[in-house]
Amino acid sequence: MTVSGVLGALLLTSCSLIGTGDDDSAADPSTGTSGGAEAGGPVVLVTHDSFSLPKKLIKQFEADTGYELELRSNGDAGSMTSQLVLNVDNPLGDVAFGVDNTFAGRALEAGVFAPYRGEWPAGVEDFALPGDDEGVLTPVDNGDVCVNVDTAWFDAEGLEPPQTLEDLTDPAYEDLFVTSGATTSSPGFAFLLATIAAYGEDWPTYWEDLLDNGAKVVPGWEDAYFVDFTAGGGGARPIVLSYDSSPAFTTTDDGSETTTAALLETCFEQVEYVGVLAGAENPAGAQAVVDWMLTPEVQAALPDSMYVFPVVDGVELPEAWAEFAPRPEEPLAVDAAEIDENRDAWLTEWQDLVSR
Repeated sequence: MTVSGVLGALLLTSCSLIGTGDDDSAADPSTGTSGGAEAGGPVVLVTHDSFSLPKKLIKQFEADTGYELELRSNGDAGSMTSQLVLNVDNPLGDVAFGVDNTFAGRALEAGVFAPYRGEWPAGVEDFALPGDDEGVLTPVDNGDVCVNVDTAWFDAEGLEPPQTLEDLTDPAYEDLFVTSGATTSSPGFAFLLATIAAYGEDWPTYWEDLLDNGAKVVPGWEDAYFVDFTAGGGGARPIVLSYDSSPAFTTTDDGSETTTAALLETCFEQVEYVGVLAGAENPAGAQAVVDWMLTPEVQAALPDSMYVFPVVDGVELPEAWAEFAPRPEEPLAVDAAEIDENRDAWLTEWQDLVSR
């Protein structure tokens, strides 16, 4: 993919849909939990706005199971989780995908999901949510939120790009960084958690220094990447909060190199889950969707469709990912219980900082 094609490649809501197989079924109608073709009827999948899978896979799921899959998007992961919690007694659908490890504790505490655990292929257990003793959430994908830099811009300017979180407060990078907000986007909250993991109780001081150095805060990832980032939308800021997979979509015309890089010392791991909603009208159909999300066909489609890494072992990644999307060996992390206990206080303090 060329640099000029990055807009279409990264914009999840309008990406091209690519089939990954002709004959393999996405779910076995003979299995008890998938309901079978005789069950039929609609099954409503609640998702975030960035959900995208090949139409071919969705049609195959419907043909194999007899269910009609209806998608309902509800903003980003944070907004969706809030809506699921607010509507816990009147669920928005049958099954939900996209609650991640930064928001999952809130959903579990509110009783949003019903217990269901199907057969997990090798590798999935490694991403299980700590504290989910009843098995209500099934891992589907993972990715790291990382600061990215436009290396072509830095080369042209003769300036060494930053490498660490601390570097972002250096006057050499004044007015060059843009990030999505912690209260308005899932990656923005992940970045806040990365700074909490790195600086502990001193994270507010770090943010004061970051803002004093001209860091710009915008509502969402799309705003940061496609409006302000030099390599994404022709903006004026060559440092952006994005993902470890992003450089795989900013390659040169001949595909020999990428023009951006993820700063692997700044990364925070996100895991996205799927789960059956408590009170679902079609719980059997919901379970079929959960099982389907771990099939080889869906797992193989995740990188090109949603730009995330599969959780099942042995899934082959696109060639560009293997070459241009290295992963952090030790991403920053905050204990899930600590997130649940402090989320509201952290977000309130963060909002006070950026509003000054």
